[in-house]
Amino acid sequence: MDMHLNGLDDHFSLPRTRKVEAFRAFSWIARGWQDLAAHPLPSLAHGLLITLFGWLVLSLASQYAHLFTTSITGFLLLAPLGAAGIYELTSEREDGRTTSFVQSIRDLMKNASQLAYFGVVLFMIAIAWERLSAILFALFYGGEAITLHNFFGSLLGEYAGFTIAWVIGGFLLACLVFALTAVSIPMLADREVDTVTAMMTSLRVVAENLPAMIVWAALIVLLTAVGFATYLVGFVVLFPLLGHATWIAYKDLVE
Repeated sequence: MDMHLNGLDDHFSLPRTRKVEAFRAFSWIARGWQDLAAHPLPSLAHGLLITLFGWLVLSLASQYAHLFTTSITGFLLLAPLGAAGIYELTSEREDGRTTSFVQSIRDLMKNASQLAYFGVVLFMIAIAWERLSAILFALFYGGEAITLHNFFGSLLGEYAGFTIAWVIGGFLLACLVFALTAVSIPMLADREVDTVTAMMTSLRVVAENLPAMIVWAALIVLLTAVGFATYLVGFVVLFPLLGHATWIAYKDLVE
């Protein structure tokens, strides 16, 4: 895969990338916390906005097992795009500019078209996952109306096959999205590049730093699980923390 991506380097004018040690992600988290502490109010404002949006989506889908589970995974698929404003906060501080929530939103406009295009790509992936989940529910539950209570009670029992198929499908899709977004969205927020270049750079970074990316993905999953375990309240802090850490990872991995 690495050789293939290197072969496409000239065609897409990919920036140079760096290789890091396997446990570099812990440094990204630590430095991300420092960035959050440097401008806490605008960072937490982004976290609060995402939390409120998450509450709205999950409350609308809470009566239907299919929509509820799909909303959780869809939230994860689209979250990297939601952190774009957080990347701008760190960029503003690095450039010596005044940081604010409003200014971080304004700065997104410098490459808004490519960010919007990437948003469409992620949205289409989320829709595809929703349709796949609907098919899996129909196949295993035979059209039966399933409440959340019955759904969670049957995951490891009668419908263990569904659980395995759903988890495998979600895992593969999550791996794809992670590889595409590991550094691409902060790159779009930082530079005037096109979406294809950003995605190819992200794929190359993941291919060259697979051990480090596995650790980084595991940390993201762990902190995300904590956020959901706290009924999304934890995302007020955890979401901007991960956003700042992702920006630092991008700067560390892309020259």
